[in-house]
Amino acid sequence: MNHRLMHIALVVADYDEAIAWYTEKLGFTLVEDTRLSDVKRWVLVQPSGEGSCQLLLAKAATDEQKSRVGNQTGGRVFLFLHTDDFEKDHQNLMKHKIKIVRGPVVEEYGKVLVFEDLYGNLWDLIG
Repeated sequence: MNHRLMHIALVVADYDEAIAWYTEKLGFTLVEDTRLSDVKRWVLVQPSGEGSCQLLLAKAATDEQKSRVGNQTGGRVFLFLHTDDFEKDHQNLMKHKIKIVRGPVVEEYGKVLVFEDLYGNLWDLIG
């Protein structure tokens, strides 16, 4: 058997603002944006790397889901973005005024910094 992780659902407040943020600020590609109903869409974005897992941008529909926007992991780093050009991506984060929470620092596994997405979810950028 061959298994691989295809999508990770990321609860967002608004489809269009999330699409814009991930594509314009992080340079992700919009893979799909399909309307499923008047209020629900199937929206996939992904980083440029071959074989990258895709984010399913899932608009919060209930009060409980809305309470998770920006804090899907209780304040822990949620997603890990690997890069082959750390300095370029670090400069891109600064250019777009993306909040860097910690770092950059050099760890045994490479350079790393923690940044926030548009809702406050924490990401590691690792090079």
